[in-house]
Amino acid sequence: MDRMVQMIVKELEIQKDYLEGHSRIKTVYFGGGTPSLLSFTEVEEILDSIHKHYPLDLEEITIETNPDDLRVEVLQGYKRLGFDRLSIGIQSFDERVLRFYNRAHNARESLEAIEKAKIAGFQKLSIDLMYGFPHPDHSIWEKDLEMAVSLDPGHISSYALTIEPNTALGRWVRKGKFTPASEDFVAEQFEAMQDRLERYGYIQYEISNFGKPWAFAVHNTNYWLGIPYLGVGPSAHSFNGTSRQYNVSNNVAYIKSLEKGLLPFEKEPLDSNDALNEYLLTSLRTIWGVDTRMIRDRYGRNFVEEKEPHIRQLVLEGLLLEDEQRLILTKKGKLLADGIALKLFV
Repeated sequence: MDRMVQMIVKELEIQKDYLEGHSRIKTVYFGGGTPSLLSFTEVEEILDSIHKHYPLDLEEITIETNPDDLRVEVLQGYKRLGFDRLSIGIQSFDERVLRFYNRAHNARESLEAIEKAKIAGFQKLSIDLMYGFPHPDHSIWEKDLEMAVSLDPGHISSYALTIEPNTALGRWVRKGKFTPASEDFVAEQFEAMQDRLERYGYIQYEISNFGKPWAFAVHNTNYWLGIPYLGVGPSAHSFNGTSRQYNVSNNVAYIKSLEKGLLPFEKEPLDSNDALNEYLLTSLRTIWGVDTRMIRDRYGRNFVEEKEPHIRQLVLEGLLLEDEQRLILTKKGKLLADGIALKLFV
């Protein structure tokens, strides 16, 4: 791991001008795998490099963790290093589901994770849940939701179980060893989540993210609002407003490239249409929606006039609201967000 940390620090130095011209950096996020495997010294080394090379005006520093990693002394160490938001990958409070997902933690550790974090002094907490686990009824998901709100983390991110072809689960599906839940079953759980979390004061500020009014995750919010960001490490993605780039996913290739002083990424330039479509795809997922005035000012397009037939139809179908130069998905529309974005693409 030490060699990997050295290369991450090297990439941070090489990339120090990537976000030049944009506002000062507001958030730092340690995620994308198992950052809790890093020692405090390694985490501090990375943070020192960020402070050394980047203009900072930090509002939030987050680290992703798993419930089985959360010993009180570990949490106190994160606090000392400056982390103020903890993102805990709980997934479920049900023992059967955790075993199926091959999670290292058990249901008891899921329950204890939030309490330990609060004892350690973390006021900003996020938990991840997963829905869509096939079952004769919705009882598992209903219990997961009830348990989540009773623990009151303040922020809940929730994602549907997805099956990638080249994974163990994908192979099980091909061999008939596993039958995924139907689309209707998954949609019912999504709607149940919307209703339950809303009743407990959570706002669905982005399709997969729910927060109390004071607890929206700053890093998540900035991402969905299209604010440029730099991703560092294997598989990391970056966006600077005019292009996207993707680091190589192979750890060995990543290290060897940086040892030669080369950045191991592929770059995808974005023309004005690409950039606008990117904005539509992300902003439409949020409670703030698409700002048609901004589109006119930034891209020189009368978007509402250009897409008027599609907008009118989506409004009639109860999928979209048109409100003071903003287009915002309805509750029903959030189930079909990607398809709606495709209809609005230029």
